Formats: sequence, C-alpha cells, structure tokens
Amino acid sequence: MAEVDRSHLWKGGQDMSTVPPNQVSGRVGKEAPVRVKLERINCDVAQSLPPDGNYQEWLDRLKVALGTASNESVTATLFQLQAAARLPNSGLSEIAVNAALALIESERPQGETECAIVVQMACLHSATMAVLGRVGGGHGGDRHILAAATAASRLSRSFAILVETLRRLRNGGSQVIRIERVDVRNGGQAVIGNIQRS
Repeated sequence: MAEVDRSHLWKGGQDMSTVPPNQVSGRVGKEAPVRVKLERINCDVAQSLPPDGNYQEWLDRLKVALGTASNESVTATLFQLQAAARLPNSGLSEIAVNAALALIESERPQGETECAIVVQMACLHSATMAVLGRVGGGHGGDRHILAAATAASRLSRSFAILVETLRRLRNGGSQVIRIERVDVRNGGQAVIGNIQRS
C-alpha cells in the first residue's frame, strides 16, 4: 500500500500529521478507532493485519468494536468490508476500510445481528458517496446522471431504513403514545388535533 503524504493536513494552523490519533477532532482522551493494515494477496483481496503488530490486542479490540466474541465473524466482516468499502476509481483501500471500521465502532453494536446492520450501514454509506461523486462530476449524459441520482436516492433511503431498524432493535420497537384528558364544559368549544398558528 502506498503511504499517504500527510504534510498537507492542517487544522486551525496546526499540523494534523503530528497530533496523536486520540487527539484529532478535539476528543482528547478518547481512544482512536481500531484500524487495519492491508497486505495484498491479489488485486481484489488482502489480509487484514494489526497496524502496530500486536495481533491479540488488535483482535480483542476488533471483537469489541464489532460486538462479537467470534474470530470467524471478525474475519468475515473484514473481508466483507474490503469488498464493499472502496474509494471511487480504486481497488482495495485501507483508508476506506478504516473509515468503515470507525463508523461501525462508533455505533457500538451488541451482537452479530447489530453488527450485520451496522456493517451494511457502513457499506451503503461508502456506495452512496461513490455514486454521489459521479453525479457531482457530471460524468456521462443526462441518462447516466439521472440513473446515478436515482441510485443515490435509493441507497440513501436504504441507509435511513437500516438506521431505523437498528433503533427499533435496540429500543424494542416501542412507540410512545401520550394520552391527555380534555375537559369541555357546557358552552365551551374544543378542537382536537395539531393546531398551527401563523
């Protein structure tokens, strides 16, 4: 994998390439997301390795991030992320896989079912952004732009459905119904419903 030139990363006059990972974005004390280093096996597949070499500690962090106790689930998820989380016009991308892992870890899945939903969310986000990049660039004629815009809309809707599904799974799908008593006395009038005053 090619090393990224970080000499151009600046935030508020501060060189971000020298800031410790746990202090980026102003969240001092919060542990940096778990990351992977990809070692290519062929043009489409890579082996995921710990970036610092401490395999067991890295594997344990991945299990916590993915909400699983299964080594096989971790391995399968990393291969799925490699297949789905790619940057536009590129093959395997360590950046895309690590970005997807950061999104997954931030959702704190509890169990394999939540993990599957969150992995799909990360992959849908990656796909949506790739399609939107094509729309923004105006590649192709009107038909291609319309098809890409339609695809982006469907992907965005699917992402929103997964977010709602995750919320319902975590909260038991319960709805809150508020019942209020309205007391109308003789000679009074009442309107029940949403009233908007202009």
